[in-house]
Amino acid sequence: MRSHPFFDFAEQYRRKYPCHEVDAPWCGHCKSLAPEYIKAAKKLADLESPIKLAKVDATEETELAEEHGVKGYPTLKFFRKGTPVDYSGGRTGDEIVNWLLKKTGPAAKELSNVDEAKAFIDASNVAIIGFFKDQSSDTAKNFIAVAGTVDDHPFAITSSEEVFSDYKVDTDRIVLFKKFDDNRSDLEGEQSEKEIKKFVTSEALPLVVEFNHETAQKIFGGEIKSHLLLFLSQESGHFDSYLSGAQEVAKGFRDQVLFVSINADEEDHQRILEFFGMKKEEIPAMRLIRLEEDMAKYKPDTTDLSADKIKSFVQSFIDGKLKQHLLSQDLPEDWDKEPVKVLVSTNFDEIVFDKEKDVLVEFYAPWCGHCKQLAPIYDQLGEKFKENKNIVITKMDATANELEHTKITSFPTLKLYAKEDNKIIEYNGERTLEGLSKFLETGGQYGKAAPDEAEEEDEDDDLPRKDEL
Repeated sequence: MRSHPFFDFAEQYRRKYPCHEVDAPWCGHCKSLAPEYIKAAKKLADLESPIKLAKVDATEETELAEEHGVKGYPTLKFFRKGTPVDYSGGRTGDEIVNWLLKKTGPAAKELSNVDEAKAFIDASNVAIIGFFKDQSSDTAKNFIAVAGTVDDHPFAITSSEEVFSDYKVDTDRIVLFKKFDDNRSDLEGEQSEKEIKKFVTSEALPLVVEFNHETAQKIFGGEIKSHLLLFLSQESGHFDSYLSGAQEVAKGFRDQVLFVSINADEEDHQRILEFFGMKKEEIPAMRLIRLEEDMAKYKPDTTDLSADKIKSFVQSFIDGKLKQHLLSQDLPEDWDKEPVKVLVSTNFDEIVFDKEKDVLVEFYAPWCGHCKQLAPIYDQLGEKFKENKNIVITKMDATANELEHTKITSFPTLKLYAKEDNKIIEYNGERTLEGLSKFLETGGQYGKAAPDEAEEEDEDDDLPRKDEL
């Protein structure tokens, strides 16, 4: 393997800093990254940086991909003196460059004059400068520490009176310069590392962030876990109609709620609509979500997206006045006609928590491949036990029905609700008629999941990950 051209390249630049993209021709994310990767290479060349960029087609170089543990595409790895480092930055050209420069240079660049400061600010969409007359102060040290941990944006530090004067700074402060919104945000006074990092991560994002592959990591990896989602149509002109009002409202909730716009015209975003139980005909619309363990969702009582209504909705959420919105389908008239009974949110508790019967529930998703494979076996199971008065076989579409007391994270999930005490036993055995039958016949003892296994995700189809929402 060491004779492979990939390693010849690495050896050629071993005293420099090669960064390699491992991709696959059919990968949509790779195609999105490609132009940004080219921009990054050009910018590095313009900066006369020793860092070189390369790429590998992992469908052709399978052994190479396997050796470096490549499991998804695109994967970026940075080789510093032959040692690989997994890339953890953003997906834009600027973010790639900033991440690489941070890994090969000081955490914060020293600025000694106005020309250097202007060049530094002009080079990126977001640039952070620490203005400190005494760089040994506690806040200056905290600033440097944060600069070393934030890879997405460039940091600089200055004590130059000329730079202080030109940017109208008279006391120590941190200034975040950006090419959007108000163009500049200031943080004054003594600040801890936590306060500085929160300032940077919050102010480096637009007041309303448009959701896409490039911004997903920042949206879901940020400090703020409560998000207002604005579902809009670019084709229908909704962004022009509602965005400015939303931006004004967002200023008042900057540290509490992240405002995110989602273009409902994008095919990739249809799963997000499904996750919220929405149809495109409902656009424009807004929802709130709390990205904690419960992934609680909230729906307004109005379809009006005026600034006043948006503000009222968000304020009610912060004040704890909103009730969680749970999805539910209408109960089909023939829900109990077949051996496998159909559950929705409204009849779940009545059927499942019957203390006189063991109730098996399959939580499934219509698009889940594993669920489709299980379907004929599950129907056979229903036929087998349809005359048993002590056992009920049921199923529920967990993408269209939600329960306050039960959260499903992968599909299919099979749970037995035992009679008498309603103890919940999750099944982790083989999805065969024989295995499921034994599970029921032994009262949930055969094939039951251990407590920790019930919480882990396996090879099953997961709910949309956070970076897909």
